[in-house]
Amino acid sequence: MTVIEHADMSKYTSFKAGGTARKLVIVDSPEELLSLLTEIKEKGEDYIFLGNGTNTLFLDGEYKGTVIKAGEGFEGIEFMPLEMDGDPDLDAEFLAIKAGSAALLSKLARSAAQEGLTGLEFAAGIPGSVGGGVFMNAGAYDGEIKNVLVSVSVIAETDGEFVIKDIPAEELDLSYRHSNLMDSGEIILDATFVLPRGDKAEIEAKMKDFSERRSSKQPLEYPSAGSFFKRPEGDFAGRLIETAGLKGFTVGGAQVSEKHCGFVINRGGATASDIVKLMHAVQDKVCEEFGVMLEPEVRFIGEI
Repeated sequence: MTVIEHADMSKYTSFKAGGTARKLVIVDSPEELLSLLTEIKEKGEDYIFLGNGTNTLFLDGEYKGTVIKAGEGFEGIEFMPLEMDGDPDLDAEFLAIKAGSAALLSKLARSAAQEGLTGLEFAAGIPGSVGGGVFMNAGAYDGEIKNVLVSVSVIAETDGEFVIKDIPAEELDLSYRHSNLMDSGEIILDATFVLPRGDKAEIEAKMKDFSERRSSKQPLEYPSAGSFFKRPEGDFAGRLIETAGLKGFTVGGAQVSEKHCGFVINRGGATASDIVKLMHAVQDKVCEEFGVMLEPEVRFIGEI
């Protein structure tokens, strides 16, 4: 367990901007996490759990609680055979993968491809962790987590005590950029996926295509949180923002990307306040022009 006092959270989030946390604790086992949560509860302190920090912004100032982050002990990826109704032919067509919450989605996708398993190609370019991906039902191009997830193991508070339990995917209310874990306070330890076997060359070609499309269309050279706004029904946030004349719109060091208007980037030296002010300005302009209120995908820690 590693404890960092007054941690600069810009170092732990992909925006490379934002405030500090009174304490950051990196845990390396479920036992350490259970012990830490019990201690925090006894002290009556606030806490949040942080994944890879690719979809989170700590607002300027200091978060007064404890930020908990899963360390290397949660990065494992394990392949497991299936037993599907005792049919050996059917068993051979699928394989289960159990991945720790801190494992990167991109690494999970590459590991699946190496085994000739299809269904996670969409995740190859997503910079987040498995835990974060499940938490927000991450998706891209033709896929999303809910299509391949079968269960998660979480730490939950039951009758005043923290316990480990398994939850089937169908009980997570997975929908567009949402799971009920966002409200339950349960912390993901690992996730289990089931994937069918496919043609390895086709899988790798698909991942290569997605990667090339990302690099050509997205501002990967700048710090960001990926797509900043949720997709409005029947439209795209980037199209609305560009049509509203906001391409390149800048507040301080924050900018609506000129390469992809769905991205807000840190051009250099952006503060969390810059990003929030830009967000509000974009929301107001798009709402004024089209009557659509864009909702951020980004999770804000602190008061907006």
